[in-house]
Amino acid sequence: MNPNLLIVDDEKPTRDGLRAALEDRYEVYVAEDAASAANLLEAESFEVLLTDFRLPNNEDGMKLIARAKSLAKPPICILMTAYGSEELAVEALKQGADDYLAKGRMQIDELETRIARALKLRTLESENKTLKQQLNKKFGLENIIGESEPMQKVMDIVRQVAPSRATVLIQGESGTGKELLAKAIHQLSPRSRRPMVTLHCAALSPTLLESELFGHEKGAFTGAHERRVGRFEQAEGGTLFLDEIGDIDETTQVKLLRFLGERTFERVGGNKTLTADVRVVAATNKNLKEMVGNGEFREDLYFRLSVVELWAPPLRERASDIPMLALSFLREFAEENAKPVSDFTAEALEAIIRYAWPGNVRELRTAVEHAVVLGRGDMIELAGLPQSVQSRGVIQHEKQLTQPLVDKGVTLEEAEKQLIIRTLKECRGNRTTAARKIGISRRTLHRKLNRYGLEGI
Repeated sequence: MNPNLLIVDDEKPTRDGLRAALEDRYEVYVAEDAASAANLLEAESFEVLLTDFRLPNNEDGMKLIARAKSLAKPPICILMTAYGSEELAVEALKQGADDYLAKGRMQIDELETRIARALKLRTLESENKTLKQQLNKKFGLENIIGESEPMQKVMDIVRQVAPSRATVLIQGESGTGKELLAKAIHQLSPRSRRPMVTLHCAALSPTLLESELFGHEKGAFTGAHERRVGRFEQAEGGTLFLDEIGDIDETTQVKLLRFLGERTFERVGGNKTLTADVRVVAATNKNLKEMVGNGEFREDLYFRLSVVELWAPPLRERASDIPMLALSFLREFAEENAKPVSDFTAEALEAIIRYAWPGNVRELRTAVEHAVVLGRGDMIELAGLPQSVQSRGVIQHEKQLTQPLVDKGVTLEEAEKQLIIRTLKECRGNRTTAARKIGISRRTLHRKLNRYGLEGI
């Protein structure tokens, strides 16, 4: 279908001439004054508005353009006038016009070219906006699931640190989502349009790690047949994520320390000093403070890396997030594998909540994928979970539970509701204590009570 185009001009020969010239490429509408044009703009969606500057009844094209730009889906606006001047052109663009044409010098070919170029630019902008939204959904905080107090604290720090240039050190056990946090920091930063480059330091020997980071010159070592650009240069203007930073050797630590202090480096085998505008985010599952104390990691490098320290909490410290995470993974893998599964049985959900998850979120994700792939019905049953989840690794509570956490045959939301009611009863209505016991903030508990209509308990 051709794009809709609205021509507004009080001179009939001009309207008819433009319609005849453009109607082979566009669905052309015409109006002779601002009131008629405004009615059309309200009734139809237009991609292009082509309006004269001087209109009847003391109206002008700039006012009409301002009205068009206030619409939910504004058109591309081009102003035409026989009374052109440089000052008028500048003023038109300031007030929202996308382009400006003097009628006395206007050629149809030029008009068609400008409209086509403006439409193409609009399409590109729309595609870029969609792509950015997709990236934010994939890598921003929207993809970090958790309403527990520990996760809310982490996300607050991510929001605060992301716009800065500060180096960030993310620490936590394996499988806690450290790389996901690093991606969120990048996506929420002014560097999000530039690349985020990742390097897993533990997977490389010291020689290869140095070459990967800083690059090398031709002939720098056996097998260096040509110059190689390193990760710092690849990440120019963006973010370099160094995973498993606790595994780098002494020589690389010294060179990394120099870069963080001076933003300069040399390629392996080279003597030219290079610079790079790169933000460094590092992560490790090791305790760097202990490594510093044992002489295994440079203290000065530790301080350079940990301008902001971020701890990714293990899943056992955010147990209230487990049902939400499990359901999110279930939906993801159900869609990916075209399975009709939509929820967990009460027995399966109870096993998932009770399990200790030593592998953290990564292990939970794998367990849910296992259950979805091997499942046969529309519910994940206890027998469909990995054997380890069914039978061992149960979280130890202060008191041995004498009854199931949730009743059989209920939905995930109903299970959460039952858990809140039971915890509040155990805490004799003390919401602060109940929130702490569940593992969420008091504000989150208040929101859930409101959602489930439990404010009065």
